[in-house]
Amino acid sequence: MKLHASDTKKYQTVTGYDETGVEINAQRYNYSLIVLPESEPRAWHAPTFDSITAEHFDIIGADSPDVVILGTGARQRFIHPRLTAALTMRRIGVECMDSQAACRTYNILMGEGRKVTLALVIDHGETKPA
Repeated sequence: MKLHASDTKKYQTVTGYDETGVEINAQRYNYSLIVLPESEPRAWHAPTFDSITAEHFDIIGADSPDVVILGTGARQRFIHPRLTAALTMRRIGVECMDSQAACRTYNILMGEGRKVTLALVIDHGETKPA
């Protein structure tokens, strides 16, 4: 699904997504990544939801966001609180949602000027629920 027709250079905006990847400012990514409004997207070495560890969230915490939007793939899944404990102790919120909702929510929060991080799991083995 395409979200925006225009390309923005200043902010990293989700411009499209589907089951196999995401577009940030019309550039396609087919792997898990971390997106912040004012930084180039970077690979996030979490190839599946089940592979996520506390260390994956330590990487995100280094950016000191106010909130992390975790896109969990085709369906919403919830991360165990022990994996995000270090973020929670720093008052960094973590919201889990399916990846399409995560992309939309990231764009809204980014547009409001919030210090948001999108952590997106692109799992090529996952299929949409029936």
